[in-house]
Amino acid sequence: MIAIYKREVRSFFCSFIGWLYLAASLFILGLFFTAINMLSGYPNIAATLQNAIFLFLLIIPLLTMGSLAEDRKIKTDQLLFTAPVSIGRVVWGKYLALLTFLAIPLVVIGITPIILSFYDAFQMGISYTALLGFFLYGALALSLGLFVSSLTESVVIAAVLGFLVIFLGYMMAGICSLISQTGNIVTKVLSALDMVGRFDEMTGGSFYVPSVIYYVTFILFMLLCTIQSLQKRRYIVSGRGLKIGAYSAGTVIVGAVLTIVVNIVVNQLPTEFLSIDVTSDRLYTLSDETKELLFDLSEDVTIYILANEDYKDAALDKTVKMIEDLSGHITVSYVDPSANPLFYSNYTGTAPEENSLIVVGPKRSRVINYNDIYEYDLDYAYYQETGETSYRVTGFDGEGQITSALAYVTTEDMPKIYMITGHGELVPEGQYTRAIQKENVEYEELSLLSVEEIPEDAQAVILDAPTSDYSKDDVDKVIAFLEKGKNAILIPTWTNERLTNFEKILDYYGVSVADGIIVEQDMSMYYSIPFYLFPKINYDEITKSVFDAAVFAPDTQGLLYDEKAEGIIYTPLLETSEEAYSKTDLETATNYEKSEGDIDGPFVIALKAEKSVAEGMVSKAVIVATEGLFTESADEIVPGNNVKLFGSVIGALVEHESSISIPIKYYDTNMIIFTRLTCMIVGLISIILIPVCCLITGFIIWFKRRRQ
Repeated sequence: MIAIYKREVRSFFCSFIGWLYLAASLFILGLFFTAINMLSGYPNIAATLQNAIFLFLLIIPLLTMGSLAEDRKIKTDQLLFTAPVSIGRVVWGKYLALLTFLAIPLVVIGITPIILSFYDAFQMGISYTALLGFFLYGALALSLGLFVSSLTESVVIAAVLGFLVIFLGYMMAGICSLISQTGNIVTKVLSALDMVGRFDEMTGGSFYVPSVIYYVTFILFMLLCTIQSLQKRRYIVSGRGLKIGAYSAGTVIVGAVLTIVVNIVVNQLPTEFLSIDVTSDRLYTLSDETKELLFDLSEDVTIYILANEDYKDAALDKTVKMIEDLSGHITVSYVDPSANPLFYSNYTGTAPEENSLIVVGPKRSRVINYNDIYEYDLDYAYYQETGETSYRVTGFDGEGQITSALAYVTTEDMPKIYMITGHGELVPEGQYTRAIQKENVEYEELSLLSVEEIPEDAQAVILDAPTSDYSKDDVDKVIAFLEKGKNAILIPTWTNERLTNFEKILDYYGVSVADGIIVEQDMSMYYSIPFYLFPKINYDEITKSVFDAAVFAPDTQGLLYDEKAEGIIYTPLLETSEEAYSKTDLETATNYEKSEGDIDGPFVIALKAEKSVAEGMVSKAVIVATEGLFTESADEIVPGNNVKLFGSVIGALVEHESSISIPIKYYDTNMIIFTRLTCMIVGLISIILIPVCCLITGFIIWFKRRRQ
């Protein structure tokens, strides 16, 4: 086998076809690498390989067409048949030689992640998992081409048939969708020939075991078919032709059955054994909080997915199956809306979107709208290019929403927060209301004019950036509420007129607000302009979810308080640098330069105050000196971090059994930025220099052999 392997490798390097393959492969891989990774700054090579996969349609038939067909045509196969080696060793020798040649350009592209790993944003796990999938796809294509080459003595026919077979595997997903959009027995059988789908499963951030098993088993099966094809021809002239034919057919049937059985068994394994998360942020791994909740779950819960199972959302289905596998109390059931259009009416009066979830527990149920499972953001690049508005998916909240719902439907208590209105307050919306819901807290707007006192069922109130002052009666109601050991989120905002009554609520905790708006002079602590702060984050239970990240606080004021105030404990959460100051002449200022009357920093811009009240109780408040902190526009600057902080604040102010809140997992990654000169140099080397050198080398070798 070693001799055959060496002979085949040598023949590739001595032929123009071999060098043409290297040139074409390196050209296409270099072209997409330069465009996607260098110019666009994409932080892994998965997209590069996805775009380059059509390469195998053109190159593999050229590599394999002469492997066995030409031997048969010029009768050198007789030498192999009479050699003191088995047919299996002959096939394996040729196949390993092809595999070696296939791997050469992949080794070259495989070096790039090591080089780019010097950039922190580059994703090594995704890159090498995608590269493995790319290699396995090519290896399967080689085995198909080798089998086709064993069936004929015509090199041209072998190339054409090889192309058609590989093209069929490349297009099979589209063919299945043309046959049936909903799927049927025919498409399920044909989907076994979908080669690209298995590769795609290896490029999304998971090392998907069934895909690897699929490629390996089908490669072995095709090599078995090749061996049996040659074995049959070896004895065709002998009297044992019929016998060996039956033997070959039986062996192929057994091999096919084993291949199918192995793949079926592997796909039936628990989800946790089928997929390994290779993303840097563990996007596809259940958090410890979710695992702990599932381990402690003692009541049965059913998760209904409102979708035809053939149209299921792959990421959502994967998450649900992982959750189901970890608890015997979880049952997942797909409900086809077209077959049962009113199923939702048992749990909600409004029809949810397709792929929405209904989580039903022993105490209550919750509907998870499909739109809430994903986070969307405006695609600015598309907008700048076309002028049309388009949104892209930036985050996945499947685990967070489902885990929160599981806690919600099995918990006894449901704390409540009231959002005070009637004074121009902001009301949390979008992601922030979802953050409250994920904390399993009920929330409701409340006008103080409509009640004698804040309801007893409230654990906290939110006073978010009032623009008109509270009445004395309003202040009395809020302070009476706090005197009972209740809690508050207080967010003052800058206004032209002082809100003296609202300030009394802040004063209840011994806090006041400095005049003006903070100007940050440390360039590392602001974004774009000095009013837009990236404050220092102090470690606390509230801030631990964002302690190693950044939050964005635009147009903020400073909080003033006496650290030694009796009966009150202060915990600064967000602070400015020592160089910051508060600019007081906002109406006349023309620049960010410090002027007379400005107030020196540093400043605390968010803090937690804990005040001892009657009967040994403690009233807690989180006071934030900027209304912009908890807005969606601010969260877009540091995707998800401001929302995480808000969720932590809510969790700190309520007490209940189900305080689990899993943050959104973001798909967005930091792009890698290269200079134009670097991109140009890499492009010239990878697209032009290396491929041209391969072609010149191949031409020289071909010309010398032609002269001999």
